[in-house]
This record gives sequence, C-alpha cells and structure tokens, in this order.
Amino acid sequence: MADPGAGLMASKPRRRARSEGAATPSAAAGDGTNGGRARSRIRGNAVDKRRLILDAAVGVFARQGFTACRVSDVADEAGVAYGLVYHYFDSKEEILDTLFVERWQLMLDAIEAIDRGEASGREKLGLVASFIIDSYRHSPDVMKVIIVEVTRAAHSFGREHLEQIRTAYDRIARIVEAASRNGEFKPDISARFAAMCFYGAIEQLLSGWIFGVLPRTEEEYERAKELVIETICGGLEATPAPTSG
Repeated sequence: MADPGAGLMASKPRRRARSEGAATPSAAAGDGTNGGRARSRIRGNAVDKRRLILDAAVGVFARQGFTACRVSDVADEAGVAYGLVYHYFDSKEEILDTLFVERWQLMLDAIEAIDRGEASGREKLGLVASFIIDSYRHSPDVMKVIIVEVTRAAHSFGREHLEQIRTAYDRIARIVEAASRNGEFKPDISARFAAMCFYGAIEQLLSGWIFGVLPRTEEEYERAKELVIETICGGLEATPAPTSG
C-alpha cells in the first residue's frame, strides 16, 4: 500500500477554477503543438495555485481554528493576492469542504482496497488502524482540521458530511460482518456497532495527540495500533467452546 502521508498530500483537486485553462491570445495564435503546450502550462499553473491555497489553509485552520481565521489569513499564508483565493473558492467554507472531501475520500478508498485483500478480519482492521494513525503521523495538521473542524464539530460542517462519515463506518462494518460470517468474530455483536467502537477508539487517540494529552512519539504510534486491535478484536473474536474433561 502507498505511504499514507504521501497519499494525503497528493490528493487530486476536485473543482476547476472558473477561468481555468483559457488560452491566451498569443498561445491561440501559434501552431497546434505550441498552443497545446501553452494551454497545458496555464492549466498546470492554475492547479498549482489552487493546491497552494488548500495546503496553506490546512496550516491556518490548524493553527488558528476555522472560525477565527479569515480568507486573508489563508492568502497571506499562501503568499498570494487576496482576490486569487476567491478566484478558486467562493468562501473559506468551500475551502474547508474541499479539504475534507479530498482527504476523507482517500481514507474511504484505502478501507475499500484493504477489504478487497486476502487477510483475516483482525489483519484488515489492523491495516485500517495503521492507515489512519500513520496519516496523523505524516500529516498532523490535516488530521487535526478534519477531526476538530468536521467530524467532531457540532456546527453545520459535521452535519453536512454525515453521509460520508457514515460511509467509513459502513466499510469498516463490512470487514467485521465478513469475519463474523466465517466464524472469526462473534456473530451476536452488531457489525455497525463494532465499527463505530473501532473508529471511535482511533479518533479518541488522534484527539489525544492533537490536544497534547498523549505523548507523540514513534513508539507510541506503533503501540497505539497494537492496543486498538487487541482491545477491539479481543472482544470481537470468537473463542472455541471449552472441551469437557
């Protein structure tokens, strides 16, 4: 599997700028090859600027909090003109929305890919836990923004993205359900309930690191992966019935 940190930072933009890709008069006047290259450079520059703004917003939102920051703070962080931010995004709300959807989709795709693999339920949940924890380890500001400003937020962003948040639970639940069917996990524990406990435990760990309650060391990250799996899977796994003497 690709490195989670690299994956988070390499997500593809979803929305094109309103005037993105418009050919300049000089490019249009050239031959087809040169004009195509010019248009490609323009589009590439537009994507770079948009990505620059999104990455800058991560730092500002994580440092100042979404509510307290202004669009001008994002522009200053990105080193671009204030008006350029509005060229790509209608508001700071749209910036946060874009950040969440991009990054959350990466996690959903990772869970789906893990579930397609040949592994036990415990191993699959271990890979999911590793992906999420390693995502924080490689990109702590990104995860802080997602958790503090969206998934744990009581304001409109949390409510607007409930469907996507539930999709993560559903995909984790599928892993648990399959393991229950093959006898690995207990059949009398709801797969969805187990998925919520599993993700909730990881999110609590992330919150502990975000707010400085838990130590942030490589050893602690690795230990957390093991403890989550042992705690959740230890309760889920079916145990052989004792044999009578």
